[in-house]
Amino acid sequence: MGILTLVEDRPTPKAVYNWRVYACAAVASFAACMIGYDSAFIGTTLALPSFEDEFGFKSMSADHLGLIKANIVSIYQAGAFFGALIAYVTSFFYGRKNSLYIFSLVFILGAGLMMGANSERGLGLMYAGRVLAGLGVGGSSMVVPIYISELSPPAIRGRLVGIYELGWQIGGLVGFWINYGLTETMAPSRTQWMIPFAVQLIPAGLLLIGVAWIKESPRWLFSKGRRDEALRNLSWIRKLPVDDVYMMEEISFIDATLGEQQRTIGAGFWKPFIAVGKSRAVQWRLFLGGMLFLWQNGSGINAINYYSPTVFKSIGIQGTNTGFLTTGIFGVVKTALTFVWLLVLIDHLGRRKLLMVGAAGGSMCMWFIGAYIKITNPAANAKNTELSSAGIAAIFFFYLWTAFYTPSWNGTPWVINSEMFDQNTRSLGQASASANNWFWNFLISRFTPQMFLKMESGVYFFFASLMILSIIFVWFLIPETKSVPLEAMDRLFKARPVRKANKMILEEINVQDEEFRQGAGVILDEKDQVQQQERVST
Repeated sequence: MGILTLVEDRPTPKAVYNWRVYACAAVASFAACMIGYDSAFIGTTLALPSFEDEFGFKSMSADHLGLIKANIVSIYQAGAFFGALIAYVTSFFYGRKNSLYIFSLVFILGAGLMMGANSERGLGLMYAGRVLAGLGVGGSSMVVPIYISELSPPAIRGRLVGIYELGWQIGGLVGFWINYGLTETMAPSRTQWMIPFAVQLIPAGLLLIGVAWIKESPRWLFSKGRRDEALRNLSWIRKLPVDDVYMMEEISFIDATLGEQQRTIGAGFWKPFIAVGKSRAVQWRLFLGGMLFLWQNGSGINAINYYSPTVFKSIGIQGTNTGFLTTGIFGVVKTALTFVWLLVLIDHLGRRKLLMVGAAGGSMCMWFIGAYIKITNPAANAKNTELSSAGIAAIFFFYLWTAFYTPSWNGTPWVINSEMFDQNTRSLGQASASANNWFWNFLISRFTPQMFLKMESGVYFFFASLMILSIIFVWFLIPETKSVPLEAMDRLFKARPVRKANKMILEEINVQDEEFRQGAGVILDEKDQVQQQERVST
């Protein structure tokens, strides 16, 4: 297959794959840029000598300093956890678009408070700003994937949700490099460490401006009974008239799904909660979605994102600038491989294979790095500023781990969670998935400094073991969701065996599609005959 080859669930007009659907996804993904940047810049900013001098880090004991850094980083994840839950409320009552307005404003307020912290006021404003920024990114992380998945044609749904992940990596790339650039071009000062905090406002501002242009999710509008507006938005996004066969088919799928949910679950704020209590199927998908983020964080990615200088120091990288440079290269590798994942892998190789291959390769790399640290103990040879050949090999395996992780576990759990719930439980399911992501993220970020102090090489063995367990989880429990319409996800997750579910459901859809088109052809033929008779009579 070529890079842009499409695996379609049914014959699709070329107009459906138009610039509007990509533009809406790209605008919403400015939220991911602010998330990625905020996750990446904080680790190296805390290691800036100017920041350390401002808040007296150099006079603190190792344990106390580890606690302060863990608090600055982890309260952001705590805020994000609650932001993801709050987003269920806002997205249900106010829609996807207005929710993005709300959370971008909250993030901007938080970023402004962070910039007010200094040695005289202490870290109070920093903590408050980190919490508010966390609320903003947590809410956005819940809303954006479901917004994109709800407007996406099935054949490019993974690619479009992948734009969200790409935005995350672009933001992270800037975050990883910004402090290296500042240390190379500016003398230590308050302005030096204030700049990376101020840059947070750029993607948040672009999101705030861009949201005014994008359209509300047609599926959300259908669920609220705003049918005329939903039809206009869907027609605008697809660049097709409402009476086109493809549009008629998609609308019929949406109507059928909403009708079925109305009969079985009902519409309303509390109905999804009731459905969770009554439906083992919904409970099962909530469990699967949450566990995907447990395994994602269990790979070690957020320990690296938030504490990259500490990670590279454990391998034997010495010096602030050298650590920042190595971290920056890590960001470049992640971003480049995200393009490969987005354009080639996610909608061609599929979700299951990516997750299993990524975990297997990543685990192998973590075992090697841990063994290197266990045998050579780089921390005991801190005076030696040159890496040995084994140290160079460890750095190579670290980047190889990045090559396995990025096009697999980095964004794929977000894609699966955005597409595997039905309309009535999609917001609740995504809120649960996002909250799970930030909960496990919080645990990793809160205890990583202590883990490196106490476990040393054991940290890498810990992450390697979790990656092996994730392969077993995916093989037995996660069906392939590639190319399956959102309205068929209930059937997909009921099909057994799991490894064959995708093929079985797509075959069923092809049969139903052929029957629908034959019926639609008869209706259109009759309509043409009526119009011809009217012309003759006239």
